Amino acid sequence: MSVTDDQPTTEKSRAQPAHRLGLSGKLLLLTIPLVMIAGMLIFVPAIANFRINRLNDRLAAANTAALVLDAAPSGYVPESLARQILTSIGARAVAIKMGQQRRLLASADLPAAIDHDVDMREISVWSAIVDAFEMMLEHGDQTIRVVGPAPGQAQFIEVVIDEKPLRQAMYRFSRNVLIVALLIAGFTAGLVYLALHYLFVRPMRRLTASLIGFHENPESSARIIVPSQRGDEIGVAERELSDMQRDLVSMLHQKSRLAALGLAVSKINHDLRNLLASSQLLSDQLASVPDPRVQRFAPKLLRSLERAIAFCQSTLSYGRAQEAAPDRRMILVEPVVAEVRESAGLASDASITWISAIERGLAIDADPDQLFRVLLNLVRNAAQALESRPASDGGAQQIRITGRREGTVAIIEVSDTGPGVPQKTRDHLFEAFQSSGRPGGSGLGLAIAAELIRAHDGEINLVEGTIGATFRIAIPDRPVELQIVRTERARA
Repeated sequence: MSVTDDQPTTEKSRAQPAHRLGLSGKLLLLTIPLVMIAGMLIFVPAIANFRINRLNDRLAAANTAALVLDAAPSGYVPESLARQILTSIGARAVAIKMGQQRRLLASADLPAAIDHDVDMREISVWSAIVDAFEMMLEHGDQTIRVVGPAPGQAQFIEVVIDEKPLRQAMYRFSRNVLIVALLIAGFTAGLVYLALHYLFVRPMRRLTASLIGFHENPESSARIIVPSQRGDEIGVAERELSDMQRDLVSMLHQKSRLAALGLAVSKINHDLRNLLASSQLLSDQLASVPDPRVQRFAPKLLRSLERAIAFCQSTLSYGRAQEAAPDRRMILVEPVVAEVRESAGLASDASITWISAIERGLAIDADPDQLFRVLLNLVRNAAQALESRPASDGGAQQIRITGRREGTVAIIEVSDTGPGVPQKTRDHLFEAFQSSGRPGGSGLGLAIAAELIRAHDGEINLVEGTIGATFRIAIPDRPVELQIVRTERARA
């Protein structure tokens, strides 16, 4: 009930993010304000420049009017003409300074006081921006006196204008800039959104969909993403995700096979152990038969049955988390090799030549049972490789075991003249279910051998460049404390 009740909640929690704002929406909401900020950064100097240009236009018109007014006979201009000139340039008064004298060329409806003074000869960028926004935030009909350079020998020219028409013109300019900025922002945001959507959002959705699908059924190879040919980071992520999914599928298949193997062994272990125990009782009775041949083979049969019962009792030790710690001691290698030959059935097999080149008296610091298992696996693999050779191949069928000592390390090599190890299996040679190259093989022999040798702090490797296959086992002696050796010698 708990599993059934929890499952809808989990699926509901996974479905919730689909109703939230996705990457596309977040990208769109992020792009529009960024474009608007860029537009504002453009608008600020633009509105200040607009005000400066308008004031310069008034000064230019005032300079032209000053030339007209100054050219009048006797310096007198009719009031009606002066009003027309001032109206045409949008000013209330025009004055000019020459030397120490300031001359009012024309005026109409001058205010009692001037609200603002703007000197166009000395104006900075920052002051132009501040003055522009101050003017836009003001209300009413203030007046401005604008001072600028004058043509000819005059020092400067002054023009008094109303602020309201200029403020209204700045409002219209701001409205136009805002409309254009919105259009540009929308168009740019749309282009950026589409570009980023196709370049990043869609591949990310594809990666997300692959992860969700793979999470639902991690053992299905159909859920593995097919990487694209992109060379950027997303392409690398797709390829790495594909490789990771393939490794996980392979690992899960391997774990499933191990679980099935452990279940099968646990089912047959009890009955098989009882059968072997019965066989052991019969073997004990055979030991009492006075026949010399029976007396010769009975101890070996008993030893094989004892070892088989021990293997069943451990329920295939490879299926456990780890092998039992080896019971190491100094043993002779030759008796173990001879027992391996008899157990593999090669003592009576004339089709395969057995060559044993073990140094006389070679001893190794190892667990005898585990060393027997390692060598038996290697010898059986060698025999099976020789049996798989085609009948037309007339080469010699030979298994060779050599042993020597290199300092404190004992070296044992098992070689055959078979077809060798296929190249495709060499990368995973000592992994479970990976190295079997024959029908019906479990692929566990080399994995078990490697695990047992590692428990001895040793190494097992495939020797390259040899005829057939050659496996080299190196097991170092355990370090011995000097005080223990002295104590044992003193007791002796």
